[in-house]
Amino acid sequence: MTTLLQRAVAEVEKLPVQDQDAIAARLLAEVDDERQWDKRFAATTDDQWDRLVAEVRRDVAEGGTLPLDDVFPPGESLP
Repeated sequence: MTTLLQRAVAEVEKLPVQDQDAIAARLLAEVDDERQWDKRFAATTDDQWDRLVAEVRRDVAEGGTLPLDDVFPPGESLP
């Protein structure tokens, strides 16, 4: 276990049991989501990646995208 995770667990242990359970449920859901994402990512075929690349290139060529700086101007913090 990492030092950061140990610190987080130590802080959670100070909370009421109901809050601990709520945080534990969220953490377990996050772990499950990560596992599902890893499985789906690993199962993606080269053909699927090629189709995705072609779609993105088509969107860019057709002006269907915005420059990242227009969406997140430099120097501005995220909400």
